[in-house]
Amino acid sequence: MKNLIKTKVILIAIALICLMAFTSKVKPTTAKFKVFGNCPQCKDRMETALDVKGIKSAEWNVDTKIMEVVYLSNKITIEKIHEIIAASGHDTEKAKAPDAVYLKLPDCCMYRDNDNTHHD
Repeated sequence: MKNLIKTKVILIAIALICLMAFTSKVKPTTAKFKVFGNCPQCKDRMETALDVKGIKSAEWNVDTKIMEVVYLSNKITIEKIHEIIAASGHDTEKAKAPDAVYLKLPDCCMYRDNDNTHHD
């Protein structure tokens, strides 16, 4: 009898754990925001920087300067995403790239106070 009760308790516990795991899945969130840059080289740099845990996809449009990121909000915050992009040398609406990093970008990628572009 005691073994039967223990077995039932264990099965109920397993069922509850499975139910919690199933219902706790977070749906991906999509965010769109402006990121400063000029060219396909900038695009590659930004998108590569965002190849991190919690980010499902990241695509920057060279013409509109809009970044679209699909991410899991339980793994990464939108603030952290802005920080990652800024750390790669690109200013966003919420984070400025450190000057030391920005100044190491190729000349064609310099977007501050400048109209550099690969669209000649």
